[in-house]
Amino acid sequence: MTRRGSAPVDEIFDPGLQPERTLLAWRRTALALAVGCAAVVRFAAPVVGPVVVVAGLVGLALCGAAYVGAAAQYRRVSGELVARGSTGHGVLTSPGAACAALTTALLLVGAGALAFVVARAAAHG
Repeated sequence: MTRRGSAPVDEIFDPGLQPERTLLAWRRTALALAVGCAAVVRFAAPVVGPVVVVAGLVGLALCGAAYVGAAAQYRRVSGELVARGSTGHGVLTSPGAACAALTTALLLVGAGALAFVVARAAAHG
């Protein structure tokens, strides 16, 4: 690999940019799901009942955990990449716990929304 007008370069690591973009994507996803959980609590609780409030609060907690977990993953990966430079192979591990938390939160939002729709349809039909 060469840069224009320079000697060959062994290093392909771009410090901070890719891990930072990944962190921002995780944060956007966690915040969007948190808004979805809050909306389910706000609109479905009066129709469905307190079980939706519990599900929404659990979803909010899971979104918060994923948000914090993504920041910890960013610090770890970024630190290792900076320390190792281009030899940082194997550093980018899967954020499995954050994926599980956001997936569970998404399922809770979907279940709350489905319960809301079914309850409204039963009340009006």
